[in-house]
Amino acid sequence: MRHAIARLGALAALLAVVGLLPWLSRNDPALTVLRAKSAEQEATPEALDAIRADLGLDAGPLALLGRWAAGLLRGDLGTSWVSGYPVGPAVVSGLGTSLTLMASALAVALLLAAALCAPTVWRGARGTLGEGRPGGAIGAALVACPDFLIATVGLIVVGVWLGWLPTSGWHGPANLVLPAVSMGIPAGALLGRLVGDALPGAFDERWVALWRSAGVTEGRIAFGVLRRALPAVMPQFGMVVVAVTGGAVAVETIFAVPGIGRTALGAAKSQDLPLLQGCVLALMCLGLTAGALGHLARRAMLGSGLRDAALSPPPPPRSASGPRQYAVPAALAAILALVVVWGLLRDPLTVDVTAKLLHPSWAHPLGTDALGRDVLARLGHGAARTAGSAVAVCAFGFALSLALGFAPRASAGVADVANAVPAVLAGVLVAAALGPGTAGAAVAVALVSWPNLTAHAAALTQEARAASYLTAQRALGASPAWITVRHVLPEVAGPLARHAVLRLPGTALAIASLGFLGLGTQPPTPEWGLLLDESRAYVEVAPAAALAPAIAIACLAALTVSSANLARAPRRKAAFA
Repeated sequence: MRHAIARLGALAALLAVVGLLPWLSRNDPALTVLRAKSAEQEATPEALDAIRADLGLDAGPLALLGRWAAGLLRGDLGTSWVSGYPVGPAVVSGLGTSLTLMASALAVALLLAAALCAPTVWRGARGTLGEGRPGGAIGAALVACPDFLIATVGLIVVGVWLGWLPTSGWHGPANLVLPAVSMGIPAGALLGRLVGDALPGAFDERWVALWRSAGVTEGRIAFGVLRRALPAVMPQFGMVVVAVTGGAVAVETIFAVPGIGRTALGAAKSQDLPLLQGCVLALMCLGLTAGALGHLARRAMLGSGLRDAALSPPPPPRSASGPRQYAVPAALAAILALVVVWGLLRDPLTVDVTAKLLHPSWAHPLGTDALGRDVLARLGHGAARTAGSAVAVCAFGFALSLALGFAPRASAGVADVANAVPAVLAGVLVAAALGPGTAGAAVAVALVSWPNLTAHAAALTQEARAASYLTAQRALGASPAWITVRHVLPEVAGPLARHAVLRLPGTALAIASLGFLGLGTQPPTPEWGLLLDESRAYVEVAPAAALAPAIAIACLAALTVSSANLARAPRRKAAFA
């Protein structure tokens, strides 16, 4: 009951903030609605007064919120300020489109995650699991591929050059393919990496060696290990559902898909409050449902082991890492440092229209953009804004989640609601209050990114506290504080830190996507999201210059993932105890 009240309170607070959007932005909502209705109509005082009277704006935000809430109790979501049509059918139509697209993208994500983890499951079941990480380099690169870049390249190559699939609209199954693949690849790579991070520890547990010596089949061992490894990341599956439904604004925009994310963004920009509040309410309900189903599935998979504190103890300590593990991150760090430092020595703002869209040369190692600006210089100067902001957001998320993981009830309702808010919508609200910019984009992403880490931390903490060996520690008189610091905290901090590092490229992409949609850093300031947005227009003419920021983000992803894996020492054979 307390959790339900917390969720309802957080949802009400979010809807109230959404209802204050015109006043937060300090813009005249009547003027914004007039421009959305008819850009050619002159904004005379009489026209603006008529709109204010028609919408009841003179009554103030509290009266508008009360009127909307009263209609909601009757099942009425109100009437669009811009179109004049009822909001309910528009929300249902957009949600249905997004759910169809989500199901297709989720199928792609699950297939990719299974493909990344299948070799590890197979080798682990046979007892030949080596030191490699599941889908390490491939998974890191795919996590770093922004969905809007995959969508752009797919549209140009598959849709325009080859003509195999439609490039826009929503008319049949063929229109699903490119958007679903664009959204499913990054989501599947993230899920594959999270599951892959949990698999080696599960194979190290002593019961696996006991089963193998007892002659249990490899298939049964693989099934048991998956059932043991999946619960810790099961809440992430529900969060991915929300992310690919409400967070696909860029993909829906590129392919002109009339989904709820695109509808919400359009309503926010035109300050169409009834339509925006209806979209937010639908996304919240979807997020809360997906989160609840994820938690129920996790408890069902753990079974009585969680309830009876009878889970297997953690694997035995491991030896130090070998020097070869430092080769890949060192090489990637050197490459990125060279590119950034070299770029910082150049001017990123000089415009030379006579040298636009040049191919790579010694004078311009990565070519020039459509205004003749040096791409290397803009890449180097944009690194601090994109990568630096992402590091700060991930560090904030790790610290907050580590604290909340030991007190999950403190954030139960707020976390579920915050998880269901797309980063783009948070960007709209923050941009309205603070103005568009790098800092606002980082704040927006930080506000909605911590629930993923918190859910993982809470799941790890619950499983660590349910380990059977801790019962003996308590019987011997160990205090709860000592058990937490000595046993539980180390078991939670390591995987959570790797998860936070794994989210670094995704966080950079979220900040970049806000720049891509005009809600982050504003031109001509260089930022990787802006570079990707600008490069869409000339990716066919100057592919090296257009793909440079995407390659830089992929290298950042590979560096962060390979660096996170340094915390993992070589595996040691599980022993009987």
